[in-house]
Amino acid sequence: MTVATIAQNQPLSEEQLQKMHAYWRAANYLSVGQIYLYDNPLLKEPLKIEHIKPRLLGHWGTTPGLNFLYVHLNRLIKQQDLNMIYIAGPGHGGPGLVANTYLEGSYSEFYPNISQDEPGMKKLFTQFSFPGGVPSHVAPETPGSIHEGGELGYALAHAYGAVFDNPNLIAACVVGDGEAETGPLATSWHSNKFLNPVHDGAVLPILHLNGYKIANPTVLARLGDKELENLFIGYGYKPYFVEGSDPETMHQLMAGTLDTIIGEIQAIQRDARTNGFTERPQWPMIILRTPKGWTGPKEVDGKKTEEFWRSHQVPLSDLPNNPDRIKRLEEWMKSYKPEELFDENGTFRQDLAELAPKGERRMGANPHANGGLLLQELRMPNFRDYAVEVNKPGTSYAQATRVAGEFLRDVMKMNPHTFRVMGPDETASNRLDALFEVTDRAWAAERLPEDENLSPEGRVMEVLSEHLCQGWLEGYLLTGRHGFFSCYEAFIHIIDSMFNQHAKWLKTTRDEIPWRRPLPLSIIC
Repeated sequence: MTVATIAQNQPLSEEQLQKMHAYWRAANYLSVGQIYLYDNPLLKEPLKIEHIKPRLLGHWGTTPGLNFLYVHLNRLIKQQDLNMIYIAGPGHGGPGLVANTYLEGSYSEFYPNISQDEPGMKKLFTQFSFPGGVPSHVAPETPGSIHEGGELGYALAHAYGAVFDNPNLIAACVVGDGEAETGPLATSWHSNKFLNPVHDGAVLPILHLNGYKIANPTVLARLGDKELENLFIGYGYKPYFVEGSDPETMHQLMAGTLDTIIGEIQAIQRDARTNGFTERPQWPMIILRTPKGWTGPKEVDGKKTEEFWRSHQVPLSDLPNNPDRIKRLEEWMKSYKPEELFDENGTFRQDLAELAPKGERRMGANPHANGGLLLQELRMPNFRDYAVEVNKPGTSYAQATRVAGEFLRDVMKMNPHTFRVMGPDETASNRLDALFEVTDRAWAAERLPEDENLSPEGRVMEVLSEHLCQGWLEGYLLTGRHGFFSCYEAFIHIIDSMFNQHAKWLKTTRDEIPWRRPLPLSIIC
């Protein structure tokens, strides 16, 4: 295993650096505005209590890091014409994803009433975490999202599920350090043992360590770099560290690191697609250390706020009873210099808007994040052909699941690139093993001569984690494919809440969001 070295080059010109930094400032400004403001979106008059929402619901702490990454991934997409989606694991990073899709223009295309001017910005701010508006977390309403930000732990599983059988897709997956403490997420790091670079895409995991969850430090943030490095090398990754708080330094470091990593991903894929799968590659990842609440208030009432858990949600709260905090909020928002970012009408500066990719290359408009656009009809055999003949009651011997296995075998045969079966090591014990007549179990890790039905080309995916199997399948379905999940009745309740969240996603997209195209419902337990 190779240990990564920190990129030393500085790929950004002075002009690029300044424009990217301005773009990041704009995303941060819009994020703070969503959390706090009801009116006066451009601060054209002194901020007053009537401009501020009466109830503040939002999370600032993770948001500047998410914005920073979005700006840098935009550069990479545009420079190399990459097909990339953005999966935000930190639970309440909603303001950042809404801000960035607004800046790139995709948000206003899906929601024309949220126009790219001052009245539209006011609506953007007002609707956030407000009655009749949009949730405070990344949700179905958020363009570019396939991931619900409420219940934590599933981002990485969804990312891998999205890239199976998607050879040209890269899923940039941000894992929050609070989320990293969950069991499903900890298991999901092992998904790299199931990824085949010949016909699958790539996941770029970005572990975002900003130190704290709601009111406590996070476990991984209190590990030293060497221990973290050893941990993720042990998982089979090649970790790159991007650490710091000085924006100019961090912009150059992140740009250089991403250039290196994308080159490595492309080299892995090029070799596998030329020479075939030979061994599991060491996929790169990023460990990003930035202050929690980066660029926000450093202290409030003499208590540390930036780089501490107090910036997790709303750093400046209870404004009606603390008038001085209104002035602090105005100073914070003005520190982003909105007059340099938006014109008199509230429109984003054109030269900065040009930094975003165009059309479907924008992460908010990528069709893989609206999987119904790419959905191919599932080819199905006639179920009547699988009927068990019963000439006389009580004289025939048959097993329902064996018959189901034969049916699934033929579904697999008819849909060799858009159908997968997931389950926790129970395909054979559930009598579905007819599937192995046409495919193997997916396996990119070490194989022994005596192993049976293991192959990098396999399409049955088994791992002893119901959460991971379900998460893979959700990512696969949400990007427009079909699948089947099987599990013992006693264990299926492990993923009850996970399935409920996915069902709510499907209901919301079907009933309330007309721009989202219908998705397959082929989860069967």
